[in-house]
Amino acid sequence: MSIQEICRVADCTRLGEGLYAVTMYAPAICAQAQVGQFVHIACGEGNLLRRPISICDWQDGDLRIVFQVKGEGTKWLAARKAGDELDVLGPLGHGFDTVSLGDKPVFVGGGIGVPPMFACVKQAVGAGAQPRAILGFRNKDAVILEDDFKAVCEAFVTTDDGSYARHGFVTDVLKELVADATGVAACGPKPMLKAIAAIADEAGLPCQVSMEERMGCGIGACLVCACALKAENGETRYGHVCKDGPVFDAKEVAW
Repeated sequence: MSIQEICRVADCTRLGEGLYAVTMYAPAICAQAQVGQFVHIACGEGNLLRRPISICDWQDGDLRIVFQVKGEGTKWLAARKAGDELDVLGPLGHGFDTVSLGDKPVFVGGGIGVPPMFACVKQAVGAGAQPRAILGFRNKDAVILEDDFKAVCEAFVTTDDGSYARHGFVTDVLKELVADATGVAACGPKPMLKAIAAIADEAGLPCQVSMEERMGCGIGACLVCACALKAENGETRYGHVCKDGPVFDAKEVAW
């Protein structure tokens, strides 16, 4: 069940060009949060629609989000300072089931899809699993949370242009790891998710994907965030990322 909570900002840090991390005190939301869920944040009086942002991590009532500035709403959010208050609705959506991914899961994040995978890794480690993470970025300047991931698991970093770490795509690394993996979970651009789903399917591994769509209400009322899914009769049906997702079994998605 989601709740509306007024959360006090503890820290706002610039991670890179247009990339920010905000930590806020949100004990009620943290008490209910699950990995892969998101929060819906009111971003100033002039921005009517809340902004959906994935939960990166939470601990002792402190909730951390990592986001990219894309418009006036997120620009306003990036300007918050310690002590400011945020009107937050959450936790929202259907998250990842890390237990079903077995004891050697691989978590894959692409770009701003990297942050929600961090909580997944921590949960898997806490359950006694041995997760690995693959983090993909456009270039060196876009790399975020590398140290966070490497502090808790084996993590591989790729960049599209080869300006940092391994030159290539997350799928290149995934193909090398699936042989002894027990499951895959991913968040990022849809073409990346489609390719990951195909690799996991060929390897016979369960695969969960976190989809992204534009949202209005965040609770399934406005129907803006529709996504195509497979129906039992083979035809296409439509679900909604905010309520039915954002996490789906990859086999459900009509790619």
